[in-house]
Amino acid sequence: MNTKPSTSGLSENAVMITRVADRQWHALDDDLVVGRGYAQHRPDGRLFVGIDAWHDAAFDLLAQAMPAELPAPLYTVVDEADVELTARWRRAGFTIRRREWEYVVPTDPRVTGLEEVLPPSGVTIVPAGQADEGLLREADRAIRDEVEATVGWWRSMPAEVIPRLEGDTIVDPSKYAVAAAPDRYLGLIRVVRVKRPRIGLVAVRGGEQRRGIARALLAHALGTLHRSGCSAAWTEVQESNQAASALFQGIGARPIGSNLELVR
Repeated sequence: MNTKPSTSGLSENAVMITRVADRQWHALDDDLVVGRGYAQHRPDGRLFVGIDAWHDAAFDLLAQAMPAELPAPLYTVVDEADVELTARWRRAGFTIRRREWEYVVPTDPRVTGLEEVLPPSGVTIVPAGQADEGLLREADRAIRDEVEATVGWWRSMPAEVIPRLEGDTIVDPSKYAVAAAPDRYLGLIRVVRVKRPRIGLVAVRGGEQRRGIARALLAHALGTLHRSGCSAAWTEVQESNQAASALFQGIGARPIGSNLELVR
């Protein structure tokens, strides 16, 4: 294990940064843990770091020690409202890579304006839990390949990514509703209910966009939530994704916060 002593003002003793396991560090002040740092790879291969520290000095020491033992680039995610934490990471040499807005989305069709929205001719909505898994995975892969060829899938997806098995692009097939043509799926929406319902993905094949399929998927998913007693859902949209922002703002979604993805 590697150690790095330094005075910090936390006590008369030196604060020592110790690597306690693979990609895990502790800041020790007279044998008391006053900070923890960690690093982990996301499914896209990028290395994200995090630090929990009780004092600025401990944070700064961890933020100095960890990059010295990790390959660049390094990423982290912070709540933009946490000005102090953002400043700590900026002080450590991290810069803003992108901003992601969190929206609260009403489910009442009288509020969203989706009450009369239907899918285009020849398209049907298959409810969550009823989609053919093979067709679902094929559509998901086709859409991901289209996005990767343009703006890049991982550069446009939410910063908080659910871990999954390597190569498995479907988190849980039962969470997806789809827009179906007779021979294939044209679009999909994923809604996950844990503490609150979250719209994790709305996507339509490139050649089928601007036909109202995304709005039809939202009308179905939000209507289902409304009938189950949920008054609101949540979602995240990257600031540069103007089409998605317009889609959600057009149905009455309100921004309630933002996350910053930082890179060093």
